[in-house]
Amino acid sequence: MPTELRFCRNCGYRLGEGSPEYTETVRFHPDQNGTQAQQVYATTYGLGGTPVARPNTQVKPRRRMSGMTWMFLGLLIFFIAAAGFTAIVTPIRRSINAGVTAPAAPRAYFGVSPFENAEGGVTFENVEPPGSPADKAGLVGGDIITSFDGRTVSTENELSDLLRATPIGKTVDISYIRDGEPATTKLTVISKQDLDRLNQEFRRRPEGRGQFGYDDDSAERVQAPGMTIYGVRLNRISQSRAADLAGVKQGDIVIDIDGVPIRTPEEFLARVGRAVPYSTIKLLVIRDGEKLEIPVKMGKQ
Repeated sequence: MPTELRFCRNCGYRLGEGSPEYTETVRFHPDQNGTQAQQVYATTYGLGGTPVARPNTQVKPRRRMSGMTWMFLGLLIFFIAAAGFTAIVTPIRRSINAGVTAPAAPRAYFGVSPFENAEGGVTFENVEPPGSPADKAGLVGGDIITSFDGRTVSTENELSDLLRATPIGKTVDISYIRDGEPATTKLTVISKQDLDRLNQEFRRRPEGRGQFGYDDDSAERVQAPGMTIYGVRLNRISQSRAADLAGVKQGDIVIDIDGVPIRTPEEFLARVGRAVPYSTIKLLVIRDGEKLEIPVKMGKQ
């Protein structure tokens, strides 16, 4: 190839053959740091063949993101959104779950008023309702339970825990103390539904409830004079009511109703309430140090 021939670096045309006849001139100029840098000028020929030099203003093509880049950005956005959703939903779910408790296991029932701690064991004020497990077992208010199903109990919490762990319908041995003397009995526990049914049957009893005729708020638990047992002293008798008509006096200490020991005011109130109206009960009292048996024809509430 002749050495005098020159070619354009951009288009490949030999100079003088392309439509835009120009040549390129490479010039050097100092940059901002004082070093020499190249700047390409395109020399074109204008009218009259006068060369005109201008900087090469060719625009470089933009780079496009590849499919892998788009996939990576999509996964990144997905994980960020998922983390944000979890951060919002988790506290809400925990607050909802915190207010929801698992249903408690069915608890066996005894059939007495609430248990109370006592010296040597656990006691209660009265048996309720009629026909409850404690009633059938012969327990009365004031008894102190010392063991349940062979396990010693000293607090009401211990006894309640044992009832929760006892299958409904199971018959257990009960050890208790009454008037300072230990005794034993057997008791078959029942469910809450059965206990509620017994309460409803008693409240809806066609015969109604008995009325004795005394101020139950003034009755108090006292120790019988000269004896080791407790009874209920009647401090106020209503006039012209069952007790007054039967000859019961203010200050009498009731220790027995129809053979059932009376050791607490609550038990006495429960027993006169369950008596059938207009029936006659046998009341055993202590008056002036002597035991008296008084038949009382009950009224009706």
